[in-house]
Amino acid sequence: MQLTLRRRKAFTLLEVLISIALLGIILVALFSAVSGMKKSNTQLLSYLKKAKTVTQATKVLYLDIASSDGNISIYRDERVRLCMQETSSSLYGLSLAKVCWLVLKDKNTLVRVEGNNYTLPLRFEDRVEVDPVMRGVEVFDVYHQGDKVLVLLKQKSKEPIRFMVQGITQPKVKKPEIKKPLTKQTSPAPIIKTP
Repeated sequence: MQLTLRRRKAFTLLEVLISIALLGIILVALFSAVSGMKKSNTQLLSYLKKAKTVTQATKVLYLDIASSDGNISIYRDERVRLCMQETSSSLYGLSLAKVCWLVLKDKNTLVRVEGNNYTLPLRFEDRVEVDPVMRGVEVFDVYHQGDKVLVLLKQKSKEPIRFMVQGITQPKVKKPEIKKPLTKQTSPAPIIKTP
């Protein structure tokens, strides 16, 4: 008996169908892995953007305090307001700007107000720039003693941020001019001429 071996020149239909099915399973697994990586990258990018925003905000706040003339006011009523009467840290090219940081009731938004000679609450004629810094602020508190300022900041479901600025110049207090008391000068006795 002589066996003849035939050479196959092509795949059978069954082999092609099996390879297509295996390729489909592998592609589904690869697609789900790529989709998961894309979602995690999107979440990571979102987290990094928020972290960058918080870092930039704290940097600006730090520079505002450190560049101030030392005339820092902290107002405590419903919420805390921090105002620097003159700071050289300006986002809008002012040589010396008045800057206030406060939390608005709307979505607990921390804002930075920059301008010249304005009062809070703002009036219609005040020319200022108001920059929203971050939303969902649960704690914004500031303490000032001597040449130190301590800032506490907490955003909802985030780690608290706290930092201290030291070496703040003390405000220059104008010494009142001491005037010498007027001394009564005695004038010479009038000369009386007799005729």
